[in-house]
Amino acid sequence: MGSGFSKMKKQARMFEQQMEKMREESKQKKIQGTSGNGLVEVTINGEKELQEIHIKQDCVDPQDVEGLQDLIKAACGDAYKKLGNASPDMGITSPFSF
Repeated sequence: MGSGFSKMKKQARMFEQQMEKMREESKQKKIQGTSGNGLVEVTINGEKELQEIHIKQDCVDPQDVEGLQDLIKAACGDAYKKLGNASPDMGITSPFSF
C-alpha cells in the first residue's frame, strides 16, 4: 500500500512540474491579431495579456474615434480566437488513471 501511494505522489509532482512548464511556455507565446486589412495589429501572450498595439497612421481620424475603437476590439478578438484555436487542450495528459 505504501509504494502505491509513493508512486501517486511522484506522479502528482511530475504533473505539477509539467503544468508549471506549460504555464511558462504560455507566457512566452505571442499571438497576433489584425483588423482592417492590417491597419490595427495587437499582440497578446498565452496568458491573454495585451502586449502590443500597432496602429497605422492611415487609420487615425480624429473625427472617427469609434471606428478606431472598433478596429482595436476586432484585432483583439482575432488574437483571442487564434489563441483558443492554437491550444484548445494545451496537450495536458493526466498521469493518473481513474
